[in-house]
Amino acid sequence: MKYVFALLFLLTASIGLQAERLAYWMLPLREAIYEQVLTANEVAPLYRSVVATAQQRTSGVNRYLALSRAEFFMGRALLFEERNREARPHFAEGLRLAERAVTIAPSAEAWVLRGENLAHLIQVSNWTFALANGLDVERFARNALEFDSRNAAAQYLIAARWIFAPRAFANINRGIGMMEDILHNGDMARDDLFNVTSAIGWGLVQQRNFAAAVPWIQMALEVYPTNRFAAELLQTAENAGRRR
Repeated sequence: MKYVFALLFLLTASIGLQAERLAYWMLPLREAIYEQVLTANEVAPLYRSVVATAQQRTSGVNRYLALSRAEFFMGRALLFEERNREARPHFAEGLRLAERAVTIAPSAEAWVLRGENLAHLIQVSNWTFALANGLDVERFARNALEFDSRNAAAQYLIAARWIFAPRAFANINRGIGMMEDILHNGDMARDDLFNVTSAIGWGLVQQRNFAAAVPWIQMALEVYPTNRFAAELLQTAENAGRRR
């Protein structure tokens, strides 16, 4: 286990997180979503502030991108509390705004936002919507990679399908391998590093490989120590590991 921790420490040191790609006024909303200290109702004022700032300080495609991201983050806050009915219109609006951005000026960011909002809209929709739209998430992500081959968020969307899909459609080993590749081949911000390491940990827990899962989840918690999803996942892995 010490050897595993040493490898992960060296890996983390070698990644080198990229400069933040988000506007400074967007960061408090993103951090609130990942820190998970605030409830969704407490996040709502941050969301409204970001929407107001985006409308005041941006225009054209940049406004569509900023507003799409704000909708995505607010939807995430509601989704974590299983308030799916309330989350759905945020993801739907985020998708609509991203589609406008793609139409005006296609870019990696626009395609990623289209994929992220659609992926979460699928989560809160019925199976017929998922069946009709599921493959578009990967298509949108691959479109993003045509603009920026090192876009970590786009790479994550493709890999996540194999880890988080229903069991009949999942290939966790393949997904974990793809996630590990992102650590070497993607330009990562804080949220990207959290998403990738926590996904690997989750996949290993599903495989009941609890000892291997623990250091990955701990790496995710180094990024966002108060994240409840990662904390609960770590507790599951550690408790299950002690019982074996």
